[in-house]
Amino acid sequence: MDDASLPNQLDRMITGYWASQAIYAAAKFDIAEHLSGGPMSVDELAAATSTNPDALYRLLRALASLGIFVEEAPRTFSLTPMAELLRSDAPGSKRALALMAGDEQYVAWSEIEYSIRTGKKAFDKVFGKPIFDYLGEHPDKARVFDAAMTGVHGRESDALVAAYDFSAFGVLADIGGGNGTLISTVLKQHPAMQGILFDLPHVVDRARANVEAHGVADRCELVGGSFFEAVAPGANAYMMRHIIHDWDDEKSLTILRNIHRVMPDDGKLLVVESVIPPGNDPFGGKLLDLVMLLIPGGKERTEAEYRELFSTAGFELTRIVPTATEVSVIEAVKKLNAARMR
Repeated sequence: MDDASLPNQLDRMITGYWASQAIYAAAKFDIAEHLSGGPMSVDELAAATSTNPDALYRLLRALASLGIFVEEAPRTFSLTPMAELLRSDAPGSKRALALMAGDEQYVAWSEIEYSIRTGKKAFDKVFGKPIFDYLGEHPDKARVFDAAMTGVHGRESDALVAAYDFSAFGVLADIGGGNGTLISTVLKQHPAMQGILFDLPHVVDRARANVEAHGVADRCELVGGSFFEAVAPGANAYMMRHIIHDWDDEKSLTILRNIHRVMPDDGKLLVVESVIPPGNDPFGGKLLDLVMLLIPGGKERTEAEYRELFSTAGFELTRIVPTATEVSVIEAVKKLNAARMR
């Protein structure tokens, strides 16, 4: 890249929220769903979405320039493959992610100066409470969060079962398992396995229908509780996907020690996270780390940081299994001396 192109590249980075907020608006007004039956004029779309025709045209023209929607005839738009992903029922839908990122999280990002200056959570400053408390009080937002996580992590589930051999486990517990997509995917791959989905009671209630839809409800026990107090016993392996990164070291240690307390001496701990690599190469986890700083107050970690965290909680990191996505399975066992001291 020559020096002359650098200003343009930086311009696009600086103004990146122009595009993300335009996508948010299209998701909010459910434009992709309205266009699912075929092309529509702006006037028809405006009537269907209770929006201003001229303002809506300007939005769609801008998004069409990015490959999201296409103006087939003057002031008439239709879907593109990218716009299809803004439909709620599309495989791998990104509509919920657009809504989540463009709403509360966008507002929290406006307070990044506060987080960098203090190390505290911008979300708490803006909304007056931690994000998971906020979601517990706003079921509609919680449903969007669940769907967004499915859209973000959807590819990970298949990649995980392809990369890691779960067949040795008779009972697998998914701690903080959210809507149950991951544990359901693993159980479907291993018909002899039993599962435990453990999460907050209101989260488990939301997950029940999803687990039933996957056809594994008869093999998956749903248990409500707080992993800061205790976790469900009775599993050979304890899995957590994108849980530890939500919390600082102190709270992460509380969760890990609660698992250590109930996990058998020959059990396995499986932490699914992005492991930050050294160097300056692009890696999504480095930006996700800022999300963790601003929103829940956690962090993405390096291999050395995971090794130290596990050791403090009584575990020994045994291996890191990469997947076809950015996440890896960080496997650990109980330290022998820690197990003997129980």
